[in-house]
Amino acid sequence: MQPPFTPLAESLPSTVPFVGPEALERRTGTVFRARIGANESVFGPSPKVIAAMQAAAPDVWRYCDPENHEIKAALARHLGVEPDNVTVGEGIDGLFGLAVRLFVEPGVTVATSLGAYPTFNFHVAGFGGQLVTTPYVNDREDPASVLDLARRETARLIYFANPDNPMGSWWSANEIAKLIAGVPEHAVLMLDEAYGEFAPEGTLPPLDVSNPHVLRFRTFSKAYGMAGMRVGYAVGHAGLIRAFDKVRNHFGVTRLGQQAAIAALDDQHHLQDVIRNVDAARKEIARIAIANGLKPLPSATNFVAIDCGRDGAFAKAVLDHLVGDGIFVRMPGVAPLNRCIRVSAGTPADLALFAESLPRALAAAQHTGTGAAHG
Repeated sequence: MQPPFTPLAESLPSTVPFVGPEALERRTGTVFRARIGANESVFGPSPKVIAAMQAAAPDVWRYCDPENHEIKAALARHLGVEPDNVTVGEGIDGLFGLAVRLFVEPGVTVATSLGAYPTFNFHVAGFGGQLVTTPYVNDREDPASVLDLARRETARLIYFANPDNPMGSWWSANEIAKLIAGVPEHAVLMLDEAYGEFAPEGTLPPLDVSNPHVLRFRTFSKAYGMAGMRVGYAVGHAGLIRAFDKVRNHFGVTRLGQQAAIAALDDQHHLQDVIRNVDAARKEIARIAIANGLKPLPSATNFVAIDCGRDGAFAKAVLDHLVGDGIFVRMPGVAPLNRCIRVSAGTPADLALFAESLPRALAAAQHTGTGAAHG
């Protein structure tokens, strides 16, 4: 007989936060014509990144540097902080798991927004935390509501994303500074800035590594085009950052990943090219939405949430028809946000396919009669 799992593990569902495009392709037996649903950068990494990985490839028989020394030093120089203020991990998702592990155990309360990034919630459940939520306000995470919730529930962790996934919304640096100032003494704010490179100037407040109540999370997965390499980092007070060494996988960031990240930082010209391409793609996605009678929401990310004008059932029908037509997109999972579909920035060819498919998907969804009008 199999030995018993812990009661906590036994209580958890065997699910993943997202169904990947590969899983959908296996189910349908077809390959997507346009992969514009996972907020990856279709514009790819810098050529310097490819060259660095090629150069490092013969040495993959060696373990990586378990201290991540070179990439931490490069990040510290780039950010204007000390290496002791930076930790590196397997993408932001891996770092979320470590941070939750440091602060959460059964009975500990964690505050977030209803409908915010579900992978964070996945980690909270995995360590037995009690998740409490507050709704979005006008399609944005609301700093005041999240702070009120955290104080009321004596939350130990607070999750907030700026810019936000899944809606693409954002707050100014001044408003985020107020959020940081309001974090109660019993809490740590986990500020997810995965999409920060795409945001308008004045969105990200200056780094303050003297504050032991804030962790800032960033990644090479989005603007740097390295989602498949799994390299993210957290910036914060040295005492907070040092604690990650107690629980992290010391060989978790691969040798290729470390070299790729260093090379990515060294090519800010490529980063600016990607940001320009993403801006053009956002405008094209918005144009396509408006041409089909839909409402694109403002976005500071590499995707656009499109309000389909009805409820979640209608948006799901639109999404299903797009997926069936070989166009991979996603949608938020919680009402009323789920009245939208979410389209990642694509190449001109990707977006031409989306423009061709969307009218058919809308007509098919309307024909089925699903969904009530929103509002």
